[in-house]
Amino acid sequence: MYHSIHEAPNRSIQGLSVHPKTFAEQLKYLRSEGFIGLTFGELCKRRRDGMPLPERPVVLTFDDGYADFVEKAVPLMVEHGFPATVFVTTGWLDDAGPHAAGSAPDRMMSWAQLAELPAAGVEIGAHSHGHPELDQIGVSRLRAELFDPKHLLEDRLGHPVPSLAYPYGYSSKRVRDISREAGYEQAAAVANANATATSDSFQVPRLTVKRSTSPTAFARIAHQRQTRLQYAPAHALTVGWAVVRRTRLAVRMLRPCRC
Repeated sequence: MYHSIHEAPNRSIQGLSVHPKTFAEQLKYLRSEGFIGLTFGELCKRRRDGMPLPERPVVLTFDDGYADFVEKAVPLMVEHGFPATVFVTTGWLDDAGPHAAGSAPDRMMSWAQLAELPAAGVEIGAHSHGHPELDQIGVSRLRAELFDPKHLLEDRLGHPVPSLAYPYGYSSKRVRDISREAGYEQAAAVANANATATSDSFQVPRLTVKRSTSPTAFARIAHQRQTRLQYAPAHALTVGWAVVRRTRLAVRMLRPCRC
């Protein structure tokens, strides 16, 4: 799971960014080690249909839809022969116009740039409309955050959009049920764990690659070596935070209406 690929991104996403030279080295490493790239949708479809996977499959995903994905990441992936999936926050697009939602963390892609991506082997998925914590909002807004980006993307791009990624990786049974109702066929979480044949297709885990990810750590991630140990602190925080989030939502739902 990547976000920004840039030499000097906005400070708010600095830690989640990767320098283009580092990203190029990571792609070279994957190619030299015999990894074969798939899109997120292709991986999930093969799993569902019982189709074989390459001996060393890898899925590169990018969240939010930053402009540097088109400017920096795509040329490098084309050069090294890797497809990818980009999960787009539609309300953050540069020319979202009347559909704009909130303030984007950095420069974002435009609709025209988005339309060019499939030709470069990029699958386009949804990442909500305004990037809220989906498990903490009411049903009406939740439905809009899941249905609206799918409809916007499909109407503008002219093809189905079956893949979703939850903002911040957060979901709940309600979020997943409404995601299915909206017509998504699979969804990516974060979890910082390896995806396996038994992974829930609406909670597919991903491994975060950040600016601080060293070449040695990246090699471990790619080969699924010691990833549990490597991401142990993040796992501990995730488990604890999940309890807090469920409690927070329960308290909110029990509050009397003051309307």
